Amino acid sequence: MASFTLNWGLIGPGRIAEKFAEAMQAEGVGRLMAVASRNPERGYAFADKYQIETVHQTYEELFQDESLDAVYIATPHNFHLEQALAAIDCGKHLLVEKPLTVTAAESEQLFEAAKAKGVFVMEALWSLFLPAYQQANAWLEQGMIGEIGSVRSSFGFVVPRDNSDRLLNPELAGGVVLDMGIYTIATSQWFMQAEPDDIVAQVHLGPTGVDETCALQLHYPNGRASQLLCSFENKYENELTLYGSKGRVVFHSMFWGSEKLSLIGNDDKVQEFECPFEVNGFEYQIRHVVQCVAQGRLESDLMTHERTLSTQYIMDEVRRQAGLL
Repeated sequence: MASFTLNWGLIGPGRIAEKFAEAMQAEGVGRLMAVASRNPERGYAFADKYQIETVHQTYEELFQDESLDAVYIATPHNFHLEQALAAIDCGKHLLVEKPLTVTAAESEQLFEAAKAKGVFVMEALWSLFLPAYQQANAWLEQGMIGEIGSVRSSFGFVVPRDNSDRLLNPELAGGVVLDMGIYTIATSQWFMQAEPDDIVAQVHLGPTGVDETCALQLHYPNGRASQLLCSFENKYENELTLYGSKGRVVFHSMFWGSEKLSLIGNDDKVQEFECPFEVNGFEYQIRHVVQCVAQGRLESDLMTHERTLSTQYIMDEVRRQAGLL
């Protein structure tokens, strides 16, 4: 029996799409066969760089390409809903770059459309599939740090002051919470395995009106809490630490793509673990999508629809507290 292969198309050939294309070197991720861009020159240059057979002139043309099984959407997130719905209508399985959409309500709409059409869709939160995160999960299951009582993480860099850039542009759903904060919130949810009872956000809005720095506290049942920072204005440690009753686990900078973990006991004894990528880290989530589609699943058992919505409800509330929703 021949092995299952997924034929991919890609829209939005920018910086993050480069990582997807590079990850195609790995085994079991399928084949990247087509690309479409609003800028034809960019599309052709991307296709030439990564030996992609077909360049479509429009997104709709790519969605209608019957040789393709799945589409990776790497455009700015304010376009995701419209583009994903169009791809779903053409029967394409989807991996959509994070955040899946701008609001939880939009994600609910997208998931309902995918279920009705019988296609797979997953938010591309690549971190959760990395070897470091799988190793940390194994330690937690083994009780290596006891019960998690708190989580602390930061994601911050000083971004260039280009008010037309996607990050700072309110017309493109810019802002630090949707761009960087999603990693801090999603990993907190991943490890706490619960919904917060209370969400307290302190947000600084910049001159363009988008959120540029956010200090967030998530209060969970049984007195547990997470302290999360994200910023376009400050450079942080960019680490993630899980604090348990018997010790802690540290994901070293940059935690969302970490290849190094430390397991530190309450006696301060340190065990360090290297968790190198096969290629660049994107291969793990892509391979997972291929496996899910091969098994006839419409939803990942790791990056579930519920997990996406859980993070988005929190981001909605943070942005609501900041007066952005």
